[in-house]
Amino acid sequence: MTIERARAAVGHDLHGYWPVLLDEAAAYRAWWLEQWPDGTAYAPGLLAQDVQEAVHARADPLWPLCPTCRDHALFVEPDLGEDSFWVCHRTGLPVAEIGRLPG
Repeated sequence: MTIERARAAVGHDLHGYWPVLLDEAAAYRAWWLEQWPDGTAYAPGLLAQDVQEAVHARADPLWPLCPTCRDHALFVEPDLGEDSFWVCHRTGLPVAEIGRLPG
């Protein structure tokens, strides 16, 4: 997956919030992929994690909540791996693949 497609997938799930943080993460991960081209499958999960960490560091309350329980934050799993997905913080259950989080 290209960095542009990974950015679009993560941007879809974040509903347009934090475009600057997403752009910064995408720029860094573009460099990272130049160093390790075989890591393209990891790009969506890494981008989501990069933005997640930046948002949490700012204590921003707009991070996506679990669409099922509606009061717990979502996290990205696996930490490093292909086919990353969103997980409910409370239940630990998968919610959606990155790029497929319901609006």
